[in-house]
Amino acid sequence: MAEIASFFERELAPKRLLFWIFWLGSHAGLFAYGFIKQRDDPELSNLTAIGLSVTMSRGAGLCLAYDGALILLPVCRNIIRYLRLTFLNKLIPFDENIWFHRQVAYSMLIFTLIHTFSHYINFIRAEELKIKEAWAIHYLAPGGQTGHIMLLIMALMYTSAHRSIRQQSFETFWYTHHLAFIFMMCLYTHAVGCFVRTNIQLGPQRCKGYFSWEFTIWGGIIYFFERVLREVRSRQPTQITKVINHPSKAIEIHFSKPSFKYKAGQYLFLNVPKVSKLQWHPFTITSAPDDPYVSVHIRQVGDFTNELAEVLGCNIPTEKGYIPKELPLLRIDGPFGTPAEDVFNNEIAILVGCGIGVTPFASILKNIWYQHKNSRPSKLRRVEFFWICRDTGSFEWFQSLLKTLEATQLEEGFLKFHIYLTSKLRESTIQNIVINDVSSSYDPLTDLESRTHYGRPNFGDVFLRLKRAIESGRYLPGTDRNLKTNVGVYYCGPSTLAKSLKVEVNKANSEGIKFSFHKEHF
Repeated sequence: MAEIASFFERELAPKRLLFWIFWLGSHAGLFAYGFIKQRDDPELSNLTAIGLSVTMSRGAGLCLAYDGALILLPVCRNIIRYLRLTFLNKLIPFDENIWFHRQVAYSMLIFTLIHTFSHYINFIRAEELKIKEAWAIHYLAPGGQTGHIMLLIMALMYTSAHRSIRQQSFETFWYTHHLAFIFMMCLYTHAVGCFVRTNIQLGPQRCKGYFSWEFTIWGGIIYFFERVLREVRSRQPTQITKVINHPSKAIEIHFSKPSFKYKAGQYLFLNVPKVSKLQWHPFTITSAPDDPYVSVHIRQVGDFTNELAEVLGCNIPTEKGYIPKELPLLRIDGPFGTPAEDVFNNEIAILVGCGIGVTPFASILKNIWYQHKNSRPSKLRRVEFFWICRDTGSFEWFQSLLKTLEATQLEEGFLKFHIYLTSKLRESTIQNIVINDVSSSYDPLTDLESRTHYGRPNFGDVFLRLKRAIESGRYLPGTDRNLKTNVGVYYCGPSTLAKSLKVEVNKANSEGIKFSFHKEHF
């Protein structure tokens, strides 16, 4: 029941509700237009006489043209990157571009089923009325050929896009999704041959379709220029300068690219032709703009990352930081904006990372350190950093960074660490903690002054305590209590925790203290 309530709360939120009204309304309007236009056109009465299936197929076809024009736009990441910098970002949640891409795909699936089943009935009825043989429409007409090709491609793309398939074999998802090129070509040429013709009694038959390809193709044209831009940017000179092999199968890659300018919290797409010429994978930038290099942290969890580790020599016992003898060619596309880059627009930032999901916040934490060091003005007053790890080896990824930040804070209490360990500890580890934790001022696992917590954080209690501290004036001393305080909660990690975290954020939100939730999307 709680999940159902959470679903309705999320979908009926003002902005989401407005989207659904527009989205469902626009499809209903287009379907009705296509349906009525076919039904009431006297020049198409012979075709309409086939039955309700004709008007249904026409209405659904118009909706498919609409979705076909939109389906590629959410994955034009360079265009979205620039749109995030405009005033439109306050009106349109560009960070939800992949979610919108999925909604368009779901819509296409629904109207494809309506369109396809209606046409099968059309073909059968056309043969019964001796208008045309069904097999000829199916296999000889361009509409039938392109339609069946698109159905096959959709079956492959939709099944491989399921989360379980993506997690087990990302390469399967990646390659089947590139069948979209053939799909879009079929979509643009689907009406060739013209199934919709005027009555023969009116003289020479002429095509009277909607010619929807004329606006549908613009989505493909925009995407084409997007791909050209990606190719040009990715071929700018890039040089690997250092590779660090961390515990828990994590790799840190340093590289230089003079043309690459970015902000803290952004991400990039990485391609290594020696591993795969076609595959591009997203990784968060873990360095700060002030660093003399650009870095990413990559965890070995799939075929691509394991092969990348091989070509970098990370699976060969050697020194922790090194430069391989044969450096593979690296191609970089980006950077691209994420919600995390807006963290400095809040008075209070709560950063929550799970495992390798801490990477966006590494760049932000470094940037905070540089801002304090160089006395740069910032709206940000407090940072609460939560890192939830499964094993103790994960702590070594950014241990040196966290120690530096903890030791060099210019303002006491500005940055607080909350480290949580979720896995069961071995008996020897427990004994080590007991022995070393008695008189030491540093945590025996992380070597930080902040103590490690065991289990998962209760964010409901965390937000409640924070609200009380803000309202009492203890948390932000010197701040007018009557002013609104913005608390940004930024999360990167599994979607399961994201859902529960968002529920707690919504509960904590109030008129004087505004909590906002932001999740990283790739």
